[in-house]
Amino acid sequence: MWTEYFTFMTMAVLLRLSYEMSRPTLVRTSAVEFSLQTEPAPREKEWSDKAVRGYAQSQEKKWRHWNEAMFESVR
Repeated sequence: MWTEYFTFMTMAVLLRLSYEMSRPTLVRTSAVEFSLQTEPAPREKEWSDKAVRGYAQSQEKKWRHWNEAMFESVR
């Protein structure tokens, strides 16, 4: 029973592999390469700066609470 399933799955994998290997490759740029090619709009720059500041503030708050919970409550 399981050998028939294994044989079927092996054939399916090999068929898919041969299909993928025969397809012509397309040149695709990744999101990072695309973002490096284009200059962000001023609003996007402002929004990203605001998001980074907010993230840094939330991390500082998180670590302050963690520090208080771990070390200052013991005293």
